[in-house]
Amino acid sequence: MCGAKAGGPDLAGVDVASETIIQGSVTRDGEPISGYVRLLDGGGEFTAEVPTSATGQFRFFAAPGTWTLRALVPGATVDRTVVAQQGAAADVAIAV
Repeated sequence: MCGAKAGGPDLAGVDVASETIIQGSVTRDGEPISGYVRLLDGGGEFTAEVPTSATGQFRFFAAPGTWTLRALVPGATVDRTVVAQQGAAADVAIAV
């Protein structure tokens, strides 16, 4: 195993108290996987998209509320629902 770090990117230097953060990692069989993660609002509308890092991690700064994360990786599409609150990072592990 390459040792994929659980959770999202390091929060050093981010003022978590004033932000609403949705972050995490995308893995397949415990290993990080490259792809994209989309952020969809409560109505399923596209809001943003980011590529995963080399370690499978991603991060969004969003508004408080319920969101859907859609991981798009070779051979799979996986949705996860997350409730984000200001002042706390919502860490989401997506296994495909």
